Amino acid sequence: MSYTLHRTLTCDLPTIVGGDGSYLIDSTGKRYLDACGGAAVSCLGHSHQGVRDAIKSQVDKLAFAHTGLFTNEPSEALSEFLIKRAPTGTGEGRVMYLGSGSEAMEAALKLARQYHLERGDSGRSKIIARKPSYHGNTLGALATGGHADRRTPFAPLLMDVSHIDAAYAYRLQKSGETEGAFALRMANLLEQCILDLGAETVMAFVAEPVVGASLGTQPAPKGYFKRIREICDQYGVLLIADEVMCGMGRTGSLFAMAQEGIAADLTTTAKGLGAGYQPIAAIIAAEKVIKAIEAGSGKLWNGHTYMSHAIATAGALAVQNVIEDENLLSNVRERGAQLLERLHQTFGHHKNVGDIRGRGLFWTIELVADRDTKAPFPIERSLAPRIQQEAFARSIMVYPSQGCADGTLGDHVLLAPTYMSTPKEIDVIVDKLAEAVTAALEV
Repeated sequence: MSYTLHRTLTCDLPTIVGGDGSYLIDSTGKRYLDACGGAAVSCLGHSHQGVRDAIKSQVDKLAFAHTGLFTNEPSEALSEFLIKRAPTGTGEGRVMYLGSGSEAMEAALKLARQYHLERGDSGRSKIIARKPSYHGNTLGALATGGHADRRTPFAPLLMDVSHIDAAYAYRLQKSGETEGAFALRMANLLEQCILDLGAETVMAFVAEPVVGASLGTQPAPKGYFKRIREICDQYGVLLIADEVMCGMGRTGSLFAMAQEGIAADLTTTAKGLGAGYQPIAAIIAAEKVIKAIEAGSGKLWNGHTYMSHAIATAGALAVQNVIEDENLLSNVRERGAQLLERLHQTFGHHKNVGDIRGRGLFWTIELVADRDTKAPFPIERSLAPRIQQEAFARSIMVYPSQGCADGTLGDHVLLAPTYMSTPKEIDVIVDKLAEAVTAALEV
């Protein structure tokens, strides 16, 4: 009997006792190839000795000292590392550390509100985000997210947030419409929403540079975020980039927004920051946000007990040093190209795969009942979860999701292998996924 409240209460879960590179090992000795990083978390796999050693070393020095009175060496070093590598435009910003992506989004929203208040612009409190999107499980983050099924049970508890459509090319780009025209049309939805709400009331716009779980690794069309940046600047709205899932190298650059040629005002990151070795998330605040606070109260109004935790930041700094020192972003791009090629070879003409999309080592197949009409499968079919079950039976971990088509309907399966993946592992992932898709469709 388990006394732990698991995500499911109706079945027994294997007990994981160890890790070996891209594999997890359970108590029976069975090995599972992690093709999704859990939830795009374990970017260095499950047994990197250098990261383990850094955490052990920090345990022997210092675990916790309250940040109301003290700072610590690893958090300062990690902040310098991140600020110096953040997209051009961040400037001499600063970094705030928390325990999860949800906490980071909550804190980013509060920091955005503080920025406007410090400048005497108290009328700005409204948030605009996109649908489908997912920004976390806490109430503020869940309200900001635009995933209908995740929001529905808690709808009476959620604050009011406005949503525009994400730039979902597979379903929203019109026949004959160029990528540039599509990008402009979708970005201009933000301007119209700002005007409808009243520009003087809008605090921030929140978006994932590459949409993660809710839409299945959907990159933006070229030029989309440059226009978004122009709109935010024109109307005094802060741009919050949610890089919790797509950041820290997952898409082939340390920051996903760097590939768009712009910088956000606030950037949240988490999963690839610490690679799962310690719980950690961060908000990277651009210089203009910091200067407004320095010129005002000079204080952060939103603190957390475990922010800048020494062991968590030491682990994350080790992770980031490994990624840089071992040139793993090059492998992300190379293995990502291999994964894209193999997915197209295997699923490019599959009658039930409508779209293959992604960037770096962050890829998705979207399943449809009919390729010509793009009709999704009925929700009752639970196709994506069934594919996960079939993959798991073949000792491969993939990430299923539903709702990409309309918030409820639409099955997709996401892949996010370790940055250290080998060519052989990429081949095994695609081969086993193909077996799982075939088996799930036969049920």
